[in-house]
Amino acid sequence: MAWMYWTTPTALLFAAVLGTLTLLTVAELRFPSIPRRGWLPMKTTRGDRFFLGLLATAFTHFTWVGATNLPAWPALAISALLLITIGRYA
Repeated sequence: MAWMYWTTPTALLFAAVLGTLTLLTVAELRFPSIPRRGWLPMKTTRGDRFFLGLLATAFTHFTWVGATNLPAWPALAISALLLITIGRYA
């Protein structure tokens, strides 16, 4: 794993994603999700919404870093709101 520059924020991000995937796996085994239709034009499961939320988070951060020279904390807040919104309403 020496090929990657492991900073504390990077390690925390990977740990959070791994923890969330573990939690989603346990939840899926215990309470299988039922595909539902929200504001997206397709039925989605819990895992689908999490994946879409991660994509939205990545694109938000890439856009923030590419378009501004500001700290990334506002992008983190925007990403958290996107992830919650997609997880709840998509």
